[in-house]
Amino acid sequence: MFKQELPLLFPDDADVKKVQQHIYDPFEYLMLRHKAGKLKTDFKQELGKISYHAACHLRVQNIGMKTRDALKLVPNTEIDSIERCSGHDGTYAVKKEYHEISMKICQPVVNKVKGFAPDYYASDCPMAGKHIENGLQENQAATHPMSLMRIAYGI
Repeated sequence: MFKQELPLLFPDDADVKKVQQHIYDPFEYLMLRHKAGKLKTDFKQELGKISYHAACHLRVQNIGMKTRDALKLVPNTEIDSIERCSGHDGTYAVKKEYHEISMKICQPVVNKVKGFAPDYYASDCPMAGKHIENGLQENQAATHPMSLMRIAYGI
C-alpha cells in the first residue's frame, strides 16, 4: 500500500514519496542489512525442513523471495518454496458460499506441504498460513517466518 498504491493516488505529494522510499518489508530490510554486512548470522538453532508459502502481497511488491533468502542463511535449513495461491483471498475463504472452492484452490499447496514433510511450514500471510492449516488437518499450525528467525537466533 505505502510502496505502490499511495504514490499512485498522490503522485505529487512529497511526503508520500518520502514514505515510499523509506518503507520496507521486514525481510527485505533484513536482506539489505545482510548485503551491507550488518546482519548477525550467529544462529543458535538450525530449522531443518521448511515449506515456505510466498504470500500474494510479497509477489505484488516485486521484491523477490527475501523471506526465503533470509531463512536460507540459517545453517542446515532446507526450504521448499511454494509460489501458488493459497485460496484465501482476503474474506473469500471465510464466506460459507466460497469456503469449499477456496479449499480446492488451496489443495495443491497442502499437497506440496504434505509431500515435503517439513519440520515447519510458513507464510508471511497469517491468513494463508491458517488456511493451509485447515487443509492439512493434522493439527500443525503455520509458523510465521519472523518466529522462525527468532527460533534460529535462540531467542
